[in-house]
Amino acid sequence: MWRATEADMSAMAKLAAFDSQKYLSLETHRKNGQAVRTPVWFAAAPGPILYVYTVADSGKAKRLRRTGEARIAVCNARGTITGPWSNVRATIVDGDAFAEGMRFLDHKYWPWKQILDLAHRLFPRHRRVMIAIKPIPG
Repeated sequence: MWRATEADMSAMAKLAAFDSQKYLSLETHRKNGQAVRTPVWFAAAPGPILYVYTVADSGKAKRLRRTGEARIAVCNARGTITGPWSNVRATIVDGDAFAEGMRFLDHKYWPWKQILDLAHRLFPRHRRVMIAIKPIPG
């Protein structure tokens, strides 16, 4: 069973700005250092962790495989930033963490996520990956 430590409490406070929000802007960096911001759906889990899913060959997934350093901020569907930026560590996860992230996303974005899942089952062109986002302490 997961129990919150003092570091977890600090991390949860950093993620509190994302409570009841629909979108976050995930900022990753290209090899040349140029920042790329992408508005994405996300779901929070205990730990504290935010989950985001995308297709495996997306630019953000490729950039995160190279380096897990990223920033996140609350935004609207068009990507307009509406909150402060937070530095995070983002990693691509699989197995139980992938399934957990999907459960949280399914619950938060019902029924839209289920419609996207159906489309993916009917036209499975791209493999999906789950990104686990954790605040950087400090």
